[in-house]
Amino acid sequence: MFVLHERLAADTVEVCEWPLCKVLLLNDSTYPWLVLVPMRDGLKEFHNVAAADRAALMAEIDCASRALQTLHASDKINVAALGNMVPQLHIHVISRLTTDPAWPGPVWAAVEAVPYDGANLSAVVGTLRQALSAAAASE
Repeated sequence: MFVLHERLAADTVEVCEWPLCKVLLLNDSTYPWLVLVPMRDGLKEFHNVAAADRAALMAEIDCASRALQTLHASDKINVAALGNMVPQLHIHVISRLTTDPAWPGPVWAAVEAVPYDGANLSAVVGTLRQALSAAAASE
């Protein structure tokens, strides 16, 4: 049975669920940052994704990337699966701008996280849901 890792649950807000992944927004307004978590029990490594799920995972990463690109006119989309702090497989999809505070370096620990405020968080999640739905429908 799939259970979201407690650190991911604490640091994110659920946006939606796709056929394979739970789509989460990292609660850091510094960057438009999604986290995709394949809803498979015990999955820790990218190379352990079942053959039957690989195409779906890539399609969902693609949809998340296209949605962020459309919403934010990103200069670059970063996609990463590190798992050093959280062993559950999760894929970061981050919209980067040449003007962001970490550019051109990695976003991890570049600046202190700035959580969304309540009203802004609701608006961002609503906008993301629409963009993700549109990206998924365009496949």
